[in-house]
Amino acid sequence: QVRLQESGPGLVKPSQTLSLTCTVSGGSISSNYYYWSWIRQPPEKGLEWMGTIIASGSTYYSPSLTSRTSISRDTSKNQFTLQLRSVTPEDTAVYYCARVGGTWDNMDYWGKGTLVTVSS
Repeated sequence: QVRLQESGPGLVKPSQTLSLTCTVSGGSISSNYYYWSWIRQPPEKGLEWMGTIIASGSTYYSPSLTSRTSISRDTSKNQFTLQLRSVTPEDTAVYYCARVGGTWDNMDYWGKGTLVTVSS
């Protein structure tokens, strides 16, 4: 089965870059049949889609985050990464990586999430 695991620092200072890695097992991030996404959930708020990377390496971002967000991948390690620049305390959230299967809204496998706190 497909498993995803988020990893990275749990605390980031304001104005710095938040960096997370999603390690995938049981499936290839180079597959033409699936996409790979980052989603976050601030405390007491709903899920927010951040962006997606597809097999070609092309990326798509939420309009509200596109100026600060970069998603990349390392196919040799079967990992994809998130970078969110110039963070503020409003970026504090549980961050998830997920696979998109079939259609864009079918996020069929998720990591368990990792809490990142932005604070000085």
